[in-house]
Amino acid sequence: MYSTDVPQSRRITQVICAIVWCLLSGGPIFGFAALKPILVTEHVYESVCDISVNSTESGSMFSNLVLDPSKFGGLTATLLGGAHSSSEKAVGVLASSAAKCTAQDLKLNMMFTVGAVLTNVSALVIGRLLDIRGPRFCGLIGAGFLYLACLVFIFAKDIEASPILSYFDPYLIGYGAMALGGPFAYISSFQLSNSFPKKSGTILALLTGAFDASSAVFLVYKIFYSKTAGAFTVPNFFKLYLIVPIFITLVQVFMMPAESYKTAPETNLCIGEHVPEDASASDLLETVVSRGSANETDPLIRTAVRRDSIGDALKQPYADEGEQFLVEHSGGIFGILHGYSAKYQLKTPWFYLMCAFATIQMLRLNYFVATITTQYTYLFHSLESAESLTHFFDIALPLGGVISIPFVGMVLDYYSTTVVLGALLAVSLAIGFLGLSGNFIAGVINVCIFVSYRPFFYTAVSDFCAKVFGFDTFGTVYGAIICTSGVFNFSQSILDRLTHTTFDMNPIPINFTLVMITLVIGGVILTYVHKQTILYSAKKQRQLNLA
Repeated sequence: MYSTDVPQSRRITQVICAIVWCLLSGGPIFGFAALKPILVTEHVYESVCDISVNSTESGSMFSNLVLDPSKFGGLTATLLGGAHSSSEKAVGVLASSAAKCTAQDLKLNMMFTVGAVLTNVSALVIGRLLDIRGPRFCGLIGAGFLYLACLVFIFAKDIEASPILSYFDPYLIGYGAMALGGPFAYISSFQLSNSFPKKSGTILALLTGAFDASSAVFLVYKIFYSKTAGAFTVPNFFKLYLIVPIFITLVQVFMMPAESYKTAPETNLCIGEHVPEDASASDLLETVVSRGSANETDPLIRTAVRRDSIGDALKQPYADEGEQFLVEHSGGIFGILHGYSAKYQLKTPWFYLMCAFATIQMLRLNYFVATITTQYTYLFHSLESAESLTHFFDIALPLGGVISIPFVGMVLDYYSTTVVLGALLAVSLAIGFLGLSGNFIAGVINVCIFVSYRPFFYTAVSDFCAKVFGFDTFGTVYGAIICTSGVFNFSQSILDRLTHTTFDMNPIPINFTLVMITLVIGGVILTYVHKQTILYSAKKQRQLNLA
């Protein structure tokens, strides 16, 4: 279905509705740092703690921080285990996000770990379902998961008290369902970029910005929770949040298209060439070089093999740039694997090196989001300073994504892929080393760089996949990278436990190790891409000389 088949007013309404639901449901789970203190104040997982018996955690700096009132610079002992009046709840949210014990902290962090993993792993499945069943089907599945999340959180206390359902963890299930609902709703909206082909880049930027800003949902909830002195409990919040899946359901049924909008048939961008799956690297390069000088009417270039709905939605912004512009500004990388089967592409160093780099970056990003307070409590030797930085992070995370989008687009448009990868590596290393410092100003700078780097990283990976692998296989290749990264994100829980136990809450050993791994993997992919660029340019020049 093309945009011309649908009235303009309806397409405008569709885009606005998609932006709204992306803003409310795209990725609120990444605002975990704002939700965590509310869960602590609401005594979630507190039953795993034995506050009266401290011997099992006597060697842990964490237990000293959360059980000794003197460590909080004035927080009352009542807040740490006495009466829990509504006013004390409000103070708890504003003043302390410290769990009562290591076990509680680990279980709370596991909620985010599972949520982040499910969000990433689901990308591959969503891409496939979107290709087969269309955006309406995926959007309704997303709404279904959000319904489940709301119901589980609303009745969490009853589920815990039930002798039949007590073996279920309602908070883990609810957060996991929320983590699945967001991507289904968000990714299904990509195809709307083709509803206005000349504005496709702007629409994608708006949808991406809404997704980044959605991490503020729990920040807004935290503000209302404090203003109401704790009366706006978690069940009450999710009763109100039921409006979101209801809105998505109604819009999907009565407003959204059942099938994806397509790009114009004349948009080609090096697609559709058939290449044997067992082609060698030299055959690959020779084909790409010869294709660069092929006539526009060559049927190998003009014939489309398959149209991936996600890749098709992302194609138009690149088409607007012009293929020659993209080839030049990508350093010659654009189109190098276009037209190859996904099976072949997944066997190349282009895939598994980017997959390794994305995995370590995603692990570091999500680990930081889940543990920012505990990390800086140790580094600053002050819970109060750590929580001040966390409050700043809660606000900066959604803002950073929105503000950085135009600049990210400029970098990706006008700098080569090698330069972009070099920038990703340099900024990632800067974040890593700043994260080892116990200086508060360094912590603020680190947060500012982090919230800008996160959208830069995710956008750069998708841009890399589009330019290198092409649009027909984009959903499969990009989904495989994100899915693989998500699976490895389960190691977050291992790193978290090591920090709490083996390293006595000291985050430096884990963070330093991750930085060194980043340096090695990042150096390898940067070297490979740089060498391939030189090789490709030399081959192309020889081909032109022979012609």
